[in-house]
Amino acid sequence: MTKSEAEKAIRYMATKWARAAGVVKGQRDMPDFDEFVSWARSEGYGHYFDFRSTIGAMEDAERWFDEELGQAWRN
Repeated sequence: MTKSEAEKAIRYMATKWARAAGVVKGQRDMPDFDEFVSWARSEGYGHYFDFRSTIGAMEDAERWFDEELGQAWRN
């Protein structure tokens, strides 16, 4: 899995998860990244979190999650 492949998939999944969870993009109530990861793993998407990264795959994934859901102000 390349980092760019993982980014595309994680961003797509974040949006899909947010819709299903009733999350409103950019709201101040922070969507829970851990809940998202648990959901992704339970849906069989856990392999998208396994890629090489200098800062760490989960850190990159959380940043993409935050950006996708309008939560980049948290970082």
